[in-house]
Amino acid sequence: MDCRATIGLDSVQRGVVAGIAAAVAFCTGFLAAGYSWLPIPVGPFESAGQRLGFAVTADVFVLLWLLVAVGNVANGRFHWPADSQGAGYAPPSSRLVPRVAILQNTLEQCVLAVGAHLALAVVLRDDELRLIPLLVGLFAIGRAAFWIGYRGGAPGRAFGFATTFYPTVASYLLAIWLMISR
Repeated sequence: MDCRATIGLDSVQRGVVAGIAAAVAFCTGFLAAGYSWLPIPVGPFESAGQRLGFAVTADVFVLLWLLVAVGNVANGRFHWPADSQGAGYAPPSSRLVPRVAILQNTLEQCVLAVGAHLALAVVLRDDELRLIPLLVGLFAIGRAAFWIGYRGGAPGRAFGFATTFYPTVASYLLAIWLMISR
């Protein structure tokens, strides 16, 4: 990354840029290495339905992150009387706010990732489908890093967010390109 591009950014913005750059490098290496060298058995699939079934099965591990995030908020609501009445009756306490924010972001990321994986399942062929479990792995790494880094502010969560978000963006772009080109 060109250092001149960060001139004029404050320290938080520079931290975010550094986290994003690290995530892009990590994701690129992870996908390249995994796709080239990991023997992920897939298929053969005779129909789009079978490929979609493969993606849905893999995405159970994406949706588990949402389940854990919901449980984390529910646990806080159970243990903290100020939050026990629920969001419909009072805003979350300062203790619950980070959990709710993590849940909201996880929900958004899950919806986007599952949609991208389903789109890829329709357009990828044979061994190309091993990309989906690799994307699920990146999603898990990204969510864990986001969760761990959340208290570090924007720079602390940048790597995790980017490791979750940018592979999903790339997946949509790849799916669209394959829809057009095949």
